[in-house]
Amino acid sequence: MNFLRLLVIVVLVSLLASCKERPPLATGTPTIEGPYRLDSGDQLRIVVFGQNELTNIYTVDQAGYIALPLIGEIATRGATSAELESSIEAALASRFVRNPDVTVEVAAYRPFFILGEVSSPGQYPYVPGMTVENAVAVAGGFTPRANERVVRLSRQLNGVLYEGRLAVTEPIRAGDTVYVSERLF
Repeated sequence: MNFLRLLVIVVLVSLLASCKERPPLATGTPTIEGPYRLDSGDQLRIVVFGQNELTNIYTVDQAGYIALPLIGEIATRGATSAELESSIEAALASRFVRNPDVTVEVAAYRPFFILGEVSSPGQYPYVPGMTVENAVAVAGGFTPRANERVVRLSRQLNGVLYEGRLAVTEPIRAGDTVYVSERLF
């Protein structure tokens, strides 16, 4: 009988101990690190100095390419802005323009997605520097049943899908899928 009481007390104490505040998740996981990589849906402002007919806003298509006059399709998916600048400069220099000077900047980022226990789940425009809290606010806030401390995040980097848990104060990126789960109590 004493053993049974002791077992019940141990179980209750362990349950109560797990209810205390948990520290935020560590940063620097593969879901957070690395430079911004271009992908489908990004709109790019490409400026070719001295070539007004090439300067324009281009959208990365579903296959991960942009189509520029004179040089045609350029692979864009997974590249940084600096890498894309180098690719465009090399393509222009080899055929049409002497010493091209190209600048690539993101004009509009691809959207992020938020699902689960938020008022209005869906697709929303991404703003640089956005955190999970900002994303939840854009989606109308948490529902009464939401876990307001930690969310699940999916991010694709270089063709690999990363998933992890993030504290609501952590940053997100364009193209991320944020899932707000239901809390237990």
